[in-house]
Amino acid sequence: MRRRYEVWFIRFGLADGSGAWWFRYLLFNPGREGCPECPSGAPLQVWANWFPQHGKPDTFIQGFPLVDFRLTPRGPTPFHFEVGNNCINESSCRGQLDVGGHEVSWDLSYRSTFRTTLSSKGWIGFSRTPHSDATFSGYVSLDGKRMEGDPLGFGLQGHNCGYRHRNFWRWTHAYFLRPAAQPSAFEALVYDMPLGLTFREAVLWHEGKQYLFHRLHEIKHDREALQWAFATGLHNGVRLEVAVDGRGAASHRLPYLKTDCSGTFDVFNNSLARATIQFHKNGVAVQHLQTSDGAVLEMGGQH
Repeated sequence: MRRRYEVWFIRFGLADGSGAWWFRYLLFNPGREGCPECPSGAPLQVWANWFPQHGKPDTFIQGFPLVDFRLTPRGPTPFHFEVGNNCINESSCRGQLDVGGHEVSWDLSYRSTFRTTLSSKGWIGFSRTPHSDATFSGYVSLDGKRMEGDPLGFGLQGHNCGYRHRNFWRWTHAYFLRPAAQPSAFEALVYDMPLGLTFREAVLWHEGKQYLFHRLHEIKHDREALQWAFATGLHNGVRLEVAVDGRGAASHRLPYLKTDCSGTFDVFNNSLARATIQFHKNGVAVQHLQTSDGAVLEMGGQH
């Protein structure tokens, strides 16, 4: 297609609390080989974003031509995306970037117990999470500093696509480690649709059960300050009150290129965000989930 983006991405917080990584494998406008007239318009891109616990985030992006690209055909065959020394498949990924004098490399495997599709809207696109409560093992190296472990960190692996980016979106994912209990994972997505409609959906994976919420009542959303608060509708007597806070030094602004090649727009992301969930059952608050740095909050577009 001449106008389309598709991205396979990973976000995980390091188990030692020292920071978080966000990797993106991007296929962009393959039918016209990206945006040839734009410096950042390569049809294939690999992004590595580092969010240190103490310090400012760094982004490393390398572009590649389509000739270097290998992708499994559509169908039941195991998924595999490869460009240069970078690849991602159904349970692992690796990368090697040399950008502006910085060297980033990684070799990771991941496993999970829960997957979900938040949105699937035909030509508009989809948002899927093949690994929602993922545990990561392996290593990441930045300029010779090696971060390694089993587990190395916790987070998600996602997969999004669309013929263009939406005019606005708000998205969050939170991973809650719980002592002597299974971890919980939460994800929510809001974006504009045609005819003035708005898509809203959230899913919670908690104690081995899925809770799907088709209605969200937004209390607050602030793109510049990266704050989002909302309450869900009911699912089997369960209602959630959610607050995600991305303020602080890890708040990061990135220019995304439009698929019509007409320019860029800002996307705000904090992959070390704080999140709290009040779990109400039959009108009574029965549980409290909280993480100080295990969430990602992203807001794009204007709304």
